[in-house]
Amino acid sequence: MARNALSSPGNVPALRVLILFLLLLLPFHSIAARHDYHDALRKSILFFEGQRSGRLPPDQRVRWRKDSALHDGATAGVDLTGGYYDAGDNIKFGFPMAFTTTMLSWSVIDFWRTMGPELGNAVKAVKWGSDYLLKVTAVPDVVFVQVGDAYSDHNCWERPEDMDTLRTVYKIDRDHPGSDVAGETAAALAAASIVFRSRDPGYSNLLLNRAIRVFQFADRHRGAYSSSLRSAVCPFYCDVNGYQDELLWAAAWLHKASRRREYREYIAKNEVILRAGDTINEFGWDNKHAGINVLISKEVLRGRAEYFSSFQHNADGFICSLLPGNSHPQVQYSPGGLIFKAGGSNMQHVTSLSFLLLAYSNYLSHANKVVPCGESTASPALLKRLAKRQVDYILGDNPLGMSYMVGYGAHYPQRIHHRGSSLPSVLAHPAHIACKAGSRYFLSPNPNPNLLVGAVVGGPNISDYFPDSRPFFQESEPTTYINAPLVGLLAFFSAHP
Repeated sequence: MARNALSSPGNVPALRVLILFLLLLLPFHSIAARHDYHDALRKSILFFEGQRSGRLPPDQRVRWRKDSALHDGATAGVDLTGGYYDAGDNIKFGFPMAFTTTMLSWSVIDFWRTMGPELGNAVKAVKWGSDYLLKVTAVPDVVFVQVGDAYSDHNCWERPEDMDTLRTVYKIDRDHPGSDVAGETAAALAAASIVFRSRDPGYSNLLLNRAIRVFQFADRHRGAYSSSLRSAVCPFYCDVNGYQDELLWAAAWLHKASRRREYREYIAKNEVILRAGDTINEFGWDNKHAGINVLISKEVLRGRAEYFSSFQHNADGFICSLLPGNSHPQVQYSPGGLIFKAGGSNMQHVTSLSFLLLAYSNYLSHANKVVPCGESTASPALLKRLAKRQVDYILGDNPLGMSYMVGYGAHYPQRIHHRGSSLPSVLAHPAHIACKAGSRYFLSPNPNPNLLVGAVVGGPNISDYFPDSRPFFQESEPTTYINAPLVGLLAFFSAHP
């Protein structure tokens, strides 16, 4: 349990923490900004259309994007077209794409009632990911986990429509395991099956059956894909946290999707072995521990799974580790009130952790429970305020008065680290732009010619400073796994501002 830092009267650091705590509960500006959360929701989903790979559908709304990577998988004799480019480059990394699909699905599962007319677009965003995950898992005991050579791609600054870099296909199999990426893929397929359970039962069954098969492969042939494919996936999406959490995460989603006893028993049997309580203040494409505990706690709080009470205890500890005053040394807050964790692309932590704060708050509310944190408690209302404070910071309530979502508000990043956005579109410049010919656009001080509406960038540093510059990729690059949890947050706050 986290230590309660506010329990020491007369402690000056504790006083500073209290001041920060109060600031987090108030808008940054003296008069609260009225955010249009529904507009932000619409834009956050639209972003995924700008990240699409493959043949674009007739209802594509991001018109400056065109078909790309239409021969992906050909070198391996399979069709691997489609899916998402995860960030500002042109590689399709399966690990973060699967996590993106899981979080988009969870956003729809928990918050579909408040999505309004955007629900259809959110479901389409899930399906663009799940369709691709079905392709990469079509061969039994094989998962195609990456298309494109990252070093070749990163050596160029090219539009996806112009790509002439290597489209090498990488896979895991029985002899080259990857329980982490296979586990996350199984989780994504299972979560997506819930999204389509009533909308398209046949498709839902296909997703669930595939999830079951992929999970069996992940569990039977254990190992980290970073060991099997180190030269291809490291240091880009190298799994430093191990594969154990993804196995539990997949089992939790399969239990939620299928209600089968075998997954409940798997979770109970492997809770300690697979370290369910580890690193509780982390959640993202690499580390699923906090997500596992929050997801399973929903059943406990509903009184349906007392045998999983330890997961609720872990979830409570996770919540306490994020609270100002109780926060873990690895979780900091900027002077402006933004959650900050060391490493690149900080907004991925902000949106994922805030999603769990909100989801757990809702689960607690329905059970009329609070979180015990040492000598204090955290109410569901407090968790919602903390999550909302992070969302409002992203949308512009911060020291720079800048929205970190492209196209939202009057002041937002203009020079994001994104090839398609920063280079002239095919419509504006039909001629091919070669590998190194794009460098001048990368280095240009001019704003990007194509607005990637809804893209949320990596964000400011610990001091709330943001360099609006393409070379500063950790701050200026958007990713799908930043936006995916934000979809659920914005859906909720659009109905509960």
